[in-house]
Amino acid sequence: MLKRCLFIVACCSYTGALCAQLTQQASIAYEGVGLSPRLGQQIPLDLTFLDSEERSVTLGEYFHQERPIVLTFVYHTCPMLCSSLLDGVTRSMQDLSLSPGSDYEMLTVSFSPDDTPAHAAQQRARYLKRLDHQAPEWTFLTGDDPAISALTEAVGFQYKWVEEQGEFAHPAAVIILSDQGVITRYLPDISPNSRDFRAAIVEASDGTVGNFLDRAFLYCFQFDPTSNSYVLVARRAMQVGGGVTAVLLIAFLSILWVNDSTKPKHS
Repeated sequence: MLKRCLFIVACCSYTGALCAQLTQQASIAYEGVGLSPRLGQQIPLDLTFLDSEERSVTLGEYFHQERPIVLTFVYHTCPMLCSSLLDGVTRSMQDLSLSPGSDYEMLTVSFSPDDTPAHAAQQRARYLKRLDHQAPEWTFLTGDDPAISALTEAVGFQYKWVEEQGEFAHPAAVIILSDQGVITRYLPDISPNSRDFRAAIVEASDGTVGNFLDRAFLYCFQFDPTSNSYVLVARRAMQVGGGVTAVLLIAFLSILWVNDSTKPKHS
């Protein structure tokens, strides 16, 4: 009985040591990986990449068109996370009445220099097929190390190759930029909810995309980095509520005044 207990204790000790070792290895593998937000910073628009048709393009070709840009980073041999990100973003896009290619630009850049335009073309066809918008557009780019490093550094996207696992360790996020190439918002979620996704696009467009309700929403809600979502600002909501109440009251009194003035006068 004692030997059996000692054996169990030894096994537990070994398992605990193994788990601690694996945790330490994972910690080392992911050291320096993550997002370092660069809100308000300009990305370099002169960087050169290859599109899915093997054409040499600069980032600047996708900007200055009065449409915000939704930027994602992937690598096309990723075993899971990158596909989950693109699947999640696609679901978010399907929930929007805004259309990629006319209201905003979708730009997905591979951070692996081993990815080719053929990989990009395959992914582009796969995800465009899923969108039910009219004539949607989605650009997939590949590039070399200098261009990739310059862009990922500009937006604070930190990744690394893990030799032991034979894959990249990297974060997943949706990055929103203005049509001038200025970083306006990070949505660190593989499937941003449609409300936040739409709000970030409208915010990046400075109100030129969307409608009056979108602009009212952005006045009453502000992005909270701790919850990674837009939250209600009570003071502003009360201001809007008070303004709407005043307008309705004036309209009601005006109707009463008009009705009273049109009544026949009795002598």
